[in-house]
Amino acid sequence: MGHGGDVITELSNDHEEVEELFATIEELPSGDGRRKHFADQVTIELVRHSVAEEAYLYPAVRKHVPGGDALADKELADHAAAERIMKDLEGCEADDPQFDVLVNRLMAEIRSHVTDEENNLFPRLREACSADVLGELGEKVRQAKRTAPTRPHPSAPDKPPANKLLAPGAGLVDRLRDAMTGRGKES
Repeated sequence: MGHGGDVITELSNDHEEVEELFATIEELPSGDGRRKHFADQVTIELVRHSVAEEAYLYPAVRKHVPGGDALADKELADHAAAERIMKDLEGCEADDPQFDVLVNRLMAEIRSHVTDEENNLFPRLREACSADVLGELGEKVRQAKRTAPTRPHPSAPDKPPANKLLAPGAGLVDRLRDAMTGRGKES
């Protein structure tokens, strides 16, 4: 994920990529090992996306959007719920009876979150911010995704400044683990 454009375009493109991965998972039969591969891909993309939103999008919403604190708090709660599901999913193989339950819960949670962001938060942010601000936020989000963790860390801080300080270190460790295990590589 790293598309270019303003923050809303960047994050909307991420949403489309995740939905494509969800569709791939849904097309595969229950128990198929490829479902685990694609669930890992979804997790990698969602964690990177969430970390970037928490570092830059939600602080901007708090600063620029009327009622932004409540909006940001709701989105952070959505992230926390999804991250707990991803953490549980991380320990499941595709043939585990819990795998399908967790994948379906994750898809429902993320689809609801995406709908809320795209229909509520993004239009309000676009109305409240200049094109320059949105463009700068897009670049910050892309940069954050490059160093973000790739695995769920439910107990990690989700608000600045702690999240901005800790995420790159966790990201480095996650990417090393992924390289050693082959997680997230094309099969």
